Order: sequence, then structure tokens, then C-alpha cells
Amino acid sequence: MQILAIVVSLAIAAVGVALFGKTIGHMVSVIKLGQPAQGRTDNPGQRTATLVKETLGHTRMLQWSHIGVVHWFVAVGFIGLFLSLVTAFGQLFDAHFALPIVGHWIVFEWVTEILTWTGLIGIAALIVIRLRHLPSGSEGRYSRFFGSRSWQAYYVEYTILGVLICILGLRTLEYGLAAHLGEASKWHFPLTWFLGEAVTGWPESRLENGIYLVAMIKIIISFAWMITISLNATMGVAWHRFTAWPNIWFKREADGGTALGALQPISVNGAPIDFENIDELDEDAALGVGKVEDFTWKGLLDFTTCTECGRCQSQCPAWNTDKPLSPKLVVMNLREHAYAKAPYLLASDDETRKSLPELVLAEQEKPLVGPADVAVIDEDALWACTSCGACVQQCPVDIEHVDAIMDMRRYQVLIESSFPSELNGLFKGLENKGNPWNMNPSGRMDWAKDLPFEVKQVGADVESLDEVEYLFWVGCAGAFEDRAKKTTQAVAELLNIAGVSFAVLGDGETCTGDPARRSGNEFVFQQLAMQNAEVFKETKVRKVVATCAHCFNTLKNEYSQLGVELDVIHHTQLLNRLVRDGKLTPVAPTDSSLNGQKITYHDPCYLGRHNQVYDAPRELLDIIPGAEYAEMPRNKTKSFCCGAGGARMWMEEKLGTRINVNRTTEAVETGADKIATGCPFCRVMLSDGLTAKQADGSARETVEVQDVAQLLLASVKRGES
Repeated sequence: MQILAIVVSLAIAAVGVALFGKTIGHMVSVIKLGQPAQGRTDNPGQRTATLVKETLGHTRMLQWSHIGVVHWFVAVGFIGLFLSLVTAFGQLFDAHFALPIVGHWIVFEWVTEILTWTGLIGIAALIVIRLRHLPSGSEGRYSRFFGSRSWQAYYVEYTILGVLICILGLRTLEYGLAAHLGEASKWHFPLTWFLGEAVTGWPESRLENGIYLVAMIKIIISFAWMITISLNATMGVAWHRFTAWPNIWFKREADGGTALGALQPISVNGAPIDFENIDELDEDAALGVGKVEDFTWKGLLDFTTCTECGRCQSQCPAWNTDKPLSPKLVVMNLREHAYAKAPYLLASDDETRKSLPELVLAEQEKPLVGPADVAVIDEDALWACTSCGACVQQCPVDIEHVDAIMDMRRYQVLIESSFPSELNGLFKGLENKGNPWNMNPSGRMDWAKDLPFEVKQVGADVESLDEVEYLFWVGCAGAFEDRAKKTTQAVAELLNIAGVSFAVLGDGETCTGDPARRSGNEFVFQQLAMQNAEVFKETKVRKVVATCAHCFNTLKNEYSQLGVELDVIHHTQLLNRLVRDGKLTPVAPTDSSLNGQKITYHDPCYLGRHNQVYDAPRELLDIIPGAEYAEMPRNKTKSFCCGAGGARMWMEEKLGTRINVNRTTEAVETGADKIATGCPFCRVMLSDGLTAKQADGSARETVEVQDVAQLLLASVKRGES
């Protein structure tokens, strides 16, 4: 038995290690096909600290607490029980073998047995969770495992289960051998002694042969797994055990922040394009991503790392309203394509390429974006993205889905001129009139005409913004969209009541460029942003308050790319501070019919997920006397999009059901009388959703959608009257 165990174990280990090393080399060569990526190695100490924190603290996994806890035990067991594999090799040659120094150390033995049992419970729990949420069951496409390759997940899970059972088996047999020597102690076998008692009557030779057999089985299971994943380089559910660490270390933000907020500028050869000298750019330069090798090496590492867990898919507003976009399937398709096309890209010459298999040559010819039946990425899926960031927020291994989607959009717009026809109107309005509604810029101050006080305008009432505390950034929606104008007026009134000095740019303001950038038109974004940057420098802008979450995000996070550093605050943050400082005092309504009104709050994606502003709006609503606050089930980091982001505000929603109606339904089901938000885009979408529900009788006619500022103003004005 011993000889057989040694021969089989060493043979499979040799094959496994050889294939494993070869596949790692191939994966590195595929990832290196990507373009250079800047800013991925700064602050190495902080990056290492983030890696340790995310690994040991499981900070990303614990967003889903119960799954995070059981996965922690499985992951720690995978790392901590590696020495049990070393012990198994030693036991092939000597059944009494124990690791030098630590082998019989009581602490090591306790840790080993605790990790084994907790790992066993953890992997059993994960297996049960997967079986309860099979796509073939009642959940169908709404299962987060829809589209994931089930056999690979099962294989990994049952491999772990088998290894842990083998460890318990070895500990049981070791106890039996120790009993023969009179050394069996419950202290050294704290969680397996009761199993060991069952074999203490066995002959020593049977116990030794049992150890040879179980050690061999453990090694076979372990190295069969290694061989299997080596033959399947795209088996992310297994490979993430190794690739997740570099992917986390090289994440965009060294301090552990998500790849949200700012969208990265278009880069060529790792350097951002200088749009002021665009004529000097090589005519063959890729603007965005048109081929898989146009992604950065970090993008290819992202695709390689995907575990197919489906968390991103489960939170995606497009997928949850029956559209073809699944962030998980986008990443999986890009990974399969990258590795299938790699032999062609890695070939040394044309002669070698011609000799490649037909499947590889076919993959080389496949367009990256186009109709679902011919392209890697379905064009309908690409344009369904709202850039809400739910996928990035939920990903446990820090994949940057939104960046990948936006880079593909850029290529489609700038190189292929292939985009939804509705965007023509958007681009025309932004280029000609500086706003997406194509309205005359002279009307940017119309919202202020009926206010009982004068709103200062830069150039007319003040020379520069040094004379006031804040630039009030009105935004295109706040200036031109009737519902958003009410928010603009409410904020202006509240600032006036609180004695805060502010001024606006009036017709000197133009769109921040957010809809252009999110729709892939980087040229128009740069045109608008550079125009605003010049105005900011001339008027000495420092502190800005914005009511639009999209303007807030762009000014706060993206204008620094143009050398403009601003202190940007959202109106809910400033108003909350003013209430806390006693400069605004909300008062309860005297009308009994208004007392006890229920308010729910919708988190704008670009305020919440992209910028982590969750508390200020809620604190304001909590302060309003006589009102009852009701939270929606999907809130804060798990909030559901209104459907307007990613320039979807200006595109028809032709596929699936409407995102805004889905979200409005959730708001109405709280029983709220008021649906509050902090973004004009959200207000428009939720108002339209509410109108649709009121039309079919599924929502009360008295329910309203209002900005937080409007609700606060009504309460403050009650005190004034």
C-alpha cells in the first residue's frame, strides 16, 4: 500500500506542478498583452495594508454578511491548512510523521482542527446556498448563478469538501496510532478524539495503511484540482484564489476605495490624451477599446479574476429589468475571448498565425461589440448600462466593470460612430447650446425670476467669487427642467434664509460634460470641461455647492484631471450643516392632516455609491418635525438605480421593463406620502414612474416626488410664518 501511495502521489504531484507553472506563465503572457495602466503601483505600503485588510477582514465579502462569514472560514482554511498537505507527503514515507517543531505543538493542532471543522461547515453552507439558488429553479435568470459555469463551481466546492474530510480522517488515524504508543491525548486532538476512539482497537499495521491510503487520496484530490484548473485557464471560480490578491493590490485606489466616482481619461500607451494638442496624436491610436488587447493589463487581470459569483448581476438594474446586460457575463465573455484570441496575438509571425486552429482564427475575426449573434459583447447590453456602479460596489475581488463598459462605448462613438440614434440630439445640444436639452443659454437664469430676493450673478453683481462664500452650480437640469427648477429655487431660498453668501454663473455656466462622457463622447466632454475650467480660473472659483449628483461627481472628482481643484459639496450636505448650526430651523406642521406624513428616500447613485454620501440627506429628513421616515429595502450601497445615469436619461428604454417603474414601485410599497431624492435626474425618472403607477391605479394620487431641499424649505417656512 505504501509503495503504491508514494508512486501515485508523487506522479500526480509532478504533473500538477508542471502544468500549474506552465499555465501561470501563459496567464501572465495574456495579461501582458494589455496596454499600460498608470497609477497602479503608487503607495505600495498602503496597497499592501489594503490587501491584508480585504483578505483577513473580508471587507468586500461581508457586504453579504452570512455568506461573507462562511466564506471567511473556507478561505482561511485554504491558506491555513496548506501545511496539512505537506504533512500528507511526509506520511507517505512514515505514518508517524509530523512537521518539525510545530507538528506536535498544541497550538498548531488546535488551529488545524478548528480550521478544518469550520471550513467543513462553511463549504457545506456554500454548497447548500448554491443548490437553493440554482438557475434551473424558481429564480431562473434572477439567480445570481445564472450564466455561471456550474460544473466548475461544484468541482471546486466538492474538492474542498473532500480535502477537509481527508484531514479529519488523517487526524482520526493519527489518534489511533498515538493510542498504541500510549500518547493519545484529548488536548492534542481537541475536536477529533471522539472519532479516534473508534479506531483505537485497530492493529497498528491497519492504521498505518489507512494513513497511506487517506494521505494518497488527499494528494490526488489536491493535485487533480491543480491539473484541472491548469487545463482551464479561464476557470475563475478556482483561479481567483491566486489572482484576487494582485487584483486587489493593483486596484485603482490604494486606500481601498472602489473604482467609482471619476471616470478615467482616455489613454494611449498608458498616458492620458492631451486634447489641446489632439492633432499630434497618431492616427492609428485607439480611442477607447475596440479590440480586447486595447484594454489595459489591469483590465485583463480583472477578467481573469472573476469568480462568477454573480453579486454584480444580482444588483444590476439593467439585468433586473430583463435587459441583456449582466456585468458578470460581460466580464466572462471578455475573458473567454481574450484567452481564445491570445495564441494569435502571441504568435511570433504571420506564418505561425496562419497555422493556428480555425477556432483561434475565427476568434481573431470576431468583433468586440455588435449584434449578439456575431460579437463578443452584445451592443444592446453595452448601451443598457446606467453606470450606477452597483457591480463595482458589490464585487468581492475589485473588478472595474464600469471602466470597461465606458471604454468600449468610447470606441463605438469616437471611432465607429455607432451609438443609439437618440444620442444625436444629446450631442447636438451639448455642442451647440452647452446643455443636453438644446435650450438657449440665455434662459439659464429664468428659474430665479420669481424669487423674493436677488440672486447674485458673477460678472453682473460680483466681479469674482472671492466676494462670496459659494458658487451655486445650478446645472442644466436645475436651469431648464421644470421640476428641477423647484429644487434650485428651494436651495437658493434656504441659503438666503441661512445668510449664506453665494453667486451663480448664469449664462456663463455650461454643462459639466457628464452625459457626454458617460455616453462615450470624450471629445465633447473635454470641450465642455475645458470651457468651464477657464471660467473657473477667471472667476476664482474655490467652493461649490451643487444640487445635481452628476454635476457634483464630475466637478468633485473629474475636473482635477484638467488641473482644476475645487471644494465641492452637495446641497444636502450643506443644508444639513446649516440645520445643525442652528441657521435653519424646521418646524412641525400645524395642520393635523400633514402630521405623520411618511417620507422615503431614494439614494442617487452618483451621490451614494459613487461618493458615499448617505447620511446627510437622511439626517435632514429625520430632523423634519411631524414626519415619519421609512427606508426602502434596497438602500445605501444596495440602492436601486432610477435608470437615468450613463446618459440613459436621453435614450429610449426599448428592452425589458422600465427601471424607474421598478424603483418607484418599491418606494410606493413603503406607504410613503413623499418620495424624496437629492438629484434632478432621479426626480424626473421617479416622477415619471409615479405618474405611470398613478395612471394604472397602483399608487395613490396624493403621493409626490420632491427633493430633500423642498421638504426642508416647507418646514422652515412654517417657522417663519
